[in-house]
This record gives sequence, C-alpha cells and structure tokens, in this order.
Amino acid sequence: MNTLALPAYDRSTLTPGIVHIGLGNFHRAHMAVYLDDLFAMGLDHDWAILGAGVRAGDAAMREALLAQDCLSTVIELDPSERRARRVGSMVGFLPVQADNAALIAAMADPAIRIVSLTVTEGGYFVDAATGQFDPTAPDIVADAAAPSRPGTAFGAILAALRLRKAAGTLPFTVMSCDNLPGNGHVTQAAVVGLARLSDTAFADWVAQNVAFPNGMVDRITPATGPRERAMAAEFGLTDPVPVTCEPFRQWVLEDNFPMGRPALEKVGVTFTPHVHAFEAMKIRILNGGHAIIAYPGGLKGHEYVHEDMADPTIRAFLDAVETREILPIVPPVPGQDLNDYKTLIIQRFSNPGVADTVRRLCLDGTNRQPKFIIPSIRDVLAAGGRAEGLTLLSAMWCRYCTGVDENGTVIAPNDPNWDTLQARAIAAKQDPTLWIGMTDIYGDLAQNPVFAAGFAEALNFLWANGAEAAMRRYLAG
Repeated sequence: MNTLALPAYDRSTLTPGIVHIGLGNFHRAHMAVYLDDLFAMGLDHDWAILGAGVRAGDAAMREALLAQDCLSTVIELDPSERRARRVGSMVGFLPVQADNAALIAAMADPAIRIVSLTVTEGGYFVDAATGQFDPTAPDIVADAAAPSRPGTAFGAILAALRLRKAAGTLPFTVMSCDNLPGNGHVTQAAVVGLARLSDTAFADWVAQNVAFPNGMVDRITPATGPRERAMAAEFGLTDPVPVTCEPFRQWVLEDNFPMGRPALEKVGVTFTPHVHAFEAMKIRILNGGHAIIAYPGGLKGHEYVHEDMADPTIRAFLDAVETREILPIVPPVPGQDLNDYKTLIIQRFSNPGVADTVRRLCLDGTNRQPKFIIPSIRDVLAAGGRAEGLTLLSAMWCRYCTGVDENGTVIAPNDPNWDTLQARAIAAKQDPTLWIGMTDIYGDLAQNPVFAAGFAEALNFLWANGAEAAMRRYLAG
C-alpha cells in the first residue's frame, strides 16, 4: 500500500527564519520534515527554510529544487508500506556563488535567527590527530586571507555576523545538524578559530555573543539513484532528487537559542542539557555499529546493509562487539536502556525496504573511524580490555582499502584519500605497523602494545583465513 501526503498548510503564509547550508538527503528527511510537521499544526510559519550551498556541486540541487517550487519528496520505507510526502518547509534556495555574496546578504537579514548546517562530518576542518580545529587547512587559510570573499560556510557566517554587528542586529544562532560529537562545540571552534586568524577582537565578540547549541540527529537516509526516482514515479511524481529514509527519526537539542526558535518540542524534538549522553550513545552504538557491519560486508561482496544483517555471522558479530565492548563504555543516558537501544538499531539495520548500501557505510573511513571507532578502542583499552572485536574491525577496514574484496572483485575508490590508503593497506600486509602508524587516524595508538599486537594478529589472520573465519573466531571467544 502506498500513500502520498501534501503540505497541510498554505505555503504562501511562510516566511524564512532559518538559512540552512547543505541541502543533502539527510537535511530534507530530518529537519525539513520536523518543520513541515510543525507548520501543519498552524504554528511558527515565520521559521521557514532558505536553502544554501557553498560548493559548486550544490548548484545542481538548487536547480532541481527550484524547478519544483522547493518541494522535497520524502519516502518513508516501512517494511509493510511506503509513505511519500511532499515537504514544503523550504521557501527558496539562494544562488550558489564562489564568494557567497547572496548567502552572506541573506544571513545578515534580521529575519534570519538561525543558521543551520549539514556539511558532513569531514566539513569542519578538524585535525584527526589532535581532535582540534585545523587553522592550516588550505580553505581556511584562503578565507583568513580574504575574509570579505569567503569560500567556506564558516567564512560566510563570519562575514554575515560582521554585517549584523555593524548594523546593531543581534547575532543569529549557529546550529550544526551534522553527526559529530559535540557538534556545537566543533562548529564554534571552526567559526571562532577562523575569525581569530584575521581579527582577534571580532573572534572574541563571536565567542561571547553567538550561540552554538549541541545536538544529536538520527535518521538512516540512503543516497538517491534510479531506484529512488522510480519510487517517486510510483506516486505520480517526477522528481530527480527524491529522498528515501527509514520511518525512525530522532533529534535531541540543547535549548540555547537567544534569538528564539520554532516550537520543535511539539513535533517530537527532545530539548535537554544532556545532549552529550544521547550523542555518545548514538555515535558509539549506531554509527559504530554501521562500521562493524560495513567492512565485513564489503569484503564479502554484499551490496545492501540488510544483506549484512541476514548474514548470521555478521549479525552475531555486530551483537557481540556491541555487547562485549561498546555498551560497557557508553555513559548512562537519561531514560534510556542501552540494551534496548542496541536492539532497536539491529532492527533498523535489518529493514530491507531502506536498501541502504554497504558501500555508503564504508565511505570516508578516514573521517569516520576517528570519530566512531577509535574512541571506543581507546576507552576499552583504558578500562583494561583488549578491544579484540573493534581491533578486528579496524583490520577489516585496512583489508577493504586494498581495493579488492575476498571474491577478487575490484572495490572502486571510496575515500577522499583512497590512493594513499590503498598503498598503505597493500604494504601493511607485510608490515601492519604501516597502517596503524597513520597518526592522523590512530593518534598514538600504535604505541599501545596491546593494540599494536592485536591489530597485527587480526590483519594477518584476515589475510590467511578471511573475514568469515575471523569473525567466527571472535564469536567463539
């Protein structure tokens, strides 16, 4: 059974209160949907979204959405039915320009009270070795040299804040919707850190006057391809950029919005001072869980995540690593049983309707491993454990990056640093220290004798016996 819902409100009554940078699938299936639900209640019609992008590739999304009056098709893939809706919470999409002039002007408008972002985990210029903002990143250096013509989202935010300060307009709130630990703190570090490179006094003003609330976001949202466009057509819609997603969604936010905010608590958003606890649970258990199933599935040649979950060894490996190694080091979460959460994510991963791809989960390990896996390894080791399952997973990532799966099929490049990773992964077959010696990924973990010995042993066993045998050996204890 298929159902289609249209916006349940008059879109002509909407006015923008939010500029959102990064109109990818996740934003349109998450924040835009929450606002669509709120507007349908007849509330907060002055909080509509103005879309924006800072990359040349964002222009194609702008063109596609403007052609359909900024409506997004969002298809929820429940195992028993598909539910489509046309989400109408966005009312415009700013021109995508190299100097971001239109974006800066829009953010300087007093009507804009929130600037939100989904620029991916890797878009915050964090040095993986230190976990801190990297002022030497080339894009940051370029913005610091020409702050009036910024190329990054953070440079554009600063340019708009300068205009608002000069005009006596209160600053907007900057809200990251990306999947990062302490995403508000990370965003603040990027914005203030960039400002400090050219104007220390202004950087101090930003640090003292601009709010950067932390938030945890969650919804599995696969990439769009021919399958998703065909689904939209089943509802009578011609849409080049439809979004598919699981039925589940979650948003947890700090209530730190000095310029006001939409009443999102009325549509299921949790406002709490304990965001850090929720995000630690999600990043360690869900995002870590994605990695735990991704690389064995990639080595076995699986295409879809639900195939991984139908594989009894991979499913058991996920459950065992979560139970033995991850759950014991996740701090308590108010009102949440961690075992129940683990059960929920196993159910979510198993949904065949979502058809999320293993390749998507394997993407960009250089950014994801230091955020979702390496911290758990460190915590297990610090607690006196050996982190054998997580170390095996890390070895499987290395094996995956050689570029050939266990069936002899070539793995297409799947990381911004693929060439470097592939060369290291191939060399690590003979010398595993070459892989864990990547300090931008592992920091000083190579100096930990328990981890170093465990990684070498796991990688050698993988090459000799394969992922299936390695996981079975771990499961046997």
